[in-house]
Amino acid sequence: MNLTGIISIAGKPGLFKVVAQGKNNIIVESLEDKKRTPAYSSDRISALDDISIYTTDEDVSLKVIMKTIYDKENGAETISHKDDKKKLENYILEILPNYDQERVYISDVKKIFQWYNLLHKSGELKLAEKEEESETPTAEDSKTEEKVPKKEKKAVTSAPKSKPTTSKAAPKTTASKKVATVKTSTSRGK
Repeated sequence: MNLTGIISIAGKPGLFKVVAQGKNNIIVESLEDKKRTPAYSSDRISALDDISIYTTDEDVSLKVIMKTIYDKENGAETISHKDDKKKLENYILEILPNYDQERVYISDVKKIFQWYNLLHKSGELKLAEKEEESETPTAEDSKTEEKVPKKEKKAVTSAPKSKPTTSKAAPKTTASKKVATVKTSTSRGK
C-alpha cells in the first residue's frame, strides 16, 4: 500500500491528496468530491504515511493495517465506521490482536475504518496494490537474475579532442545591468 501524498486535515472531513505546493500553502484534492482547496501551515495536517497504531510490542504503521484489512476483505470494503463500538473493537482485535486498548481510543478505530473505505472508494488502494506488486521482487525474479550472465563492460576509448578551428563565434550579448550612481556633494565654501 502506498499512502504517500494522502493527508488528513483537522477540522475538514475526509482525506485529501496533495496535488501541488505553493509558496505559503499546499493545494489538496478531496478524495470524495475531487474539489481542490488550499491547506495552510496553520492547519493541523497528518500524513497517513506517518501514522502508526500503538501496540503492546512495537507500533504498527497504518500502511500495514490497511494492507491487513485489504487482504482480509479480499479487496472489498470493510465494516462501516458507524457500526457499534463492540463490533468495531472485535474487528480490530481480529486484524491487530495486540493493539494497546488503553492508548488507542474508539475514535481512532473508527478513523481507520472510515479512511480505509474512503481510500477504497477513490481507488487509491487498488492502484497502490498493483504498483507494489510490480516493484517488489519475488523469489522467481531473483532466480532469473542469477541465470542471466552479466555483460562485461568494455572500456571505451574516445578520440583525442581536436582544437577548435580558427573561426570565431559571435560574442554573446548580455543583459545590461543597472548601475546606481551616487552623487557626492562637494563643499564650496572655504
